[in-house]
Amino acid sequence: MRITLSLRGDYAVRTMLALGEHREDGLLSAGRIADRMQIPVRFVAHVLSDLTRAGLVAGRPGRRGGYRLARPAGEIDLLRIVDAAEERGGVARCVLRGGPCDPDGRCAVHDSFRAADEALRRELAATRLSELVARLP
Repeated sequence: MRITLSLRGDYAVRTMLALGEHREDGLLSAGRIADRMQIPVRFVAHVLSDLTRAGLVAGRPGRRGGYRLARPAGEIDLLRIVDAAEERGGVARCVLRGGPCDPDGRCAVHDSFRAADEALRRELAATRLSELVARLP
């Protein structure tokens, strides 16, 4: 079984890692984030918009502008980063049918997969950005 992020979710995590490891005073430009994390520059702006909207990043426009974390890395969990970029919601898809569960109730595996999803979300919520930054090479 694979647990994967969309490309946007992947880029959001990488962007936050770049901002989390930025130790210098001042802001980090979108271009420097893209270079550091090997993200196409055209996508960085979209991801930064998601992260800003979620209250995780603060930015200043203009030539001397850039971005920084909106709060300390130890206060930001991986779940908030992923949720800022990943689409969630709508009707839950049945893992057996690829659409909504049986109209008469849940499918046979619904509760097991829901529990696994909740466990994943708990683990992501328990993981702080500061821990991830400390693991960077």
